[in-house]
Amino acid sequence: MVMTSHHDMQNTEDKTGVWIGEFTDPYYEFIDAGYRVDLVSPKGGRPPVDPMSELTENITGSNRRFQDDDDAKNAFSHTSTLNGIRASDYDAVFYPGGHGPLWDLAVDNNSGILIHDFLDAGKPVAAVCHGPAALLSAENIRPGFLKGKRISAFSNTEETIVGRGDHVPYLLQTKMEELGVEIKNSLVPFLSHVEIDGLLITGQNPLSAGPVAKALIERLADKQEQQPEQSPETESFTKA
Repeated sequence: MVMTSHHDMQNTEDKTGVWIGEFTDPYYEFIDAGYRVDLVSPKGGRPPVDPMSELTENITGSNRRFQDDDDAKNAFSHTSTLNGIRASDYDAVFYPGGHGPLWDLAVDNNSGILIHDFLDAGKPVAAVCHGPAALLSAENIRPGFLKGKRISAFSNTEETIVGRGDHVPYLLQTKMEELGVEIKNSLVPFLSHVEIDGLLITGQNPLSAGPVAKALIERLADKQEQQPEQSPETESFTKA
């Protein structure tokens, strides 16, 4: 799992970072399915956590489980640096959100190379909420990579509702659409929505984090997983 190291927002003293539920929900889906999970960030160490994600109304069961899990808390506090990670050592990669990826993972060359290495090897790449901003670094490496891709990501409407549209460098939905991406989201803001386009598995918002992880686990368990050169299948589903 690759998480942001960025915490500052624009035109405000508010902080951002990892949306904690977008880490804990998938993390325990993977752990409970028997996977080993390594935690990574551009700078290593403990990633910043978005304070809003720790408010009572945003706490999930996995958040509470994490607080009682000393091993997981230790791993989160000691993430490895992104530049030391090789796709050949893993089955898949998952990018949680929080607004931080808009700044660092979107332009991190190591992250962009890693994404291409996974996809080129026929291994899935998953991201949720603002995590799909990491795909922008892959676009920088191979211009045109994102054109025609079908993904889900935090919507402009949701950005307006949470009141952070003026504190980010760009609106992720708009940026993606400018690059030729087809954004597929729930018509109702903040409902869970997952989009599968070949080896790319993406989700719209915090409620989508667990479902994206489940979709990734299903893909890993599928013995007939498609190869990159085959025509990509597409799926989408929304949950209330």
